[in-house]
This record gives sequence, C-alpha cells and structure tokens, in this order.
Amino acid sequence: MQDIILELKENIIKALNLEDMSPADIDENAPLFGDGLGLDSIDALELIVLMEKNYGIKLRSPNEGKEIFESVVSMAEYIKANRTK
Repeated sequence: MQDIILELKENIIKALNLEDMSPADIDENAPLFGDGLGLDSIDALELIVLMEKNYGIKLRSPNEGKEIFESVVSMAEYIKANRTK
C-alpha cells in the first residue's frame, strides 16, 4: 500500500503542478480539500482525470468523489480495490 501512496503523491504533484512540493510534504492522512492540502474544485477535476488516465478508474457520480478524494490514503485504498491499469 505504501508504494501506491508514494506513486499517488508523485502523480498529484505532477498533475496539479505543485512544483514546490515533494511527496514527503504531503500528509497522506490530511484532507485534500479545505484544511490540509487546500485543493479546490478545479483540482478535483484534475484528480478525476488522473484517476482515469493513470489507473483506469472512472467515477460514477460526484458524491462518490467526495469519499474517494478525502485524503491520499482514501484515494490509494480506492485505487487498490478498483484499479484496471
């Protein structure tokens, strides 16, 4: 699971152009939106594209995204269970 978390952190940094951050700077248990990493709705769209492009995962509904994008750990768990690539 740790390898998925690290890969995911690297992909988030790349997809969101967080060039001043390293994977170590991202707390995998912190919220991605609001407090924590501080992402916004545009970033959410980028994460949806990242999930589809890198892991072959299409989200079925926006409500599903709220739970999946809660933290890096929640994303990693979802990827592990649903990955097609």
